[in-house]
Amino acid sequence: MSDDAPSKKAKGTVFVRKEICKGCSYCIDFCPPHCLAFSDDYNAKGYHYPVLSPAEDCTGCDLCGLYCPDFAIFGVKYEDIEKLRQDAATPVRVSA
Repeated sequence: MSDDAPSKKAKGTVFVRKEICKGCSYCIDFCPPHCLAFSDDYNAKGYHYPVLSPAEDCTGCDLCGLYCPDFAIFGVKYEDIEKLRQDAATPVRVSA
């Protein structure tokens, strides 16, 4: 890689609820940028769970979450995370 080439930056990330993952591999199989792989570690049920590898390829598209039968993973775009943080910091007036 030359010094002139821009560094690749992830557009999103995934959140894995590893304790409920059953290791079905749907998230890995259907990931368009192929940035998911099984962890070397096991969860409490004895299954390998997915991790980002390489993380910089993640787009946050959430196809992993759409295919997961156990809702153990979901993808989020970084821009959406920032918007959620801003929305959460905005006070909301509730009328009775």
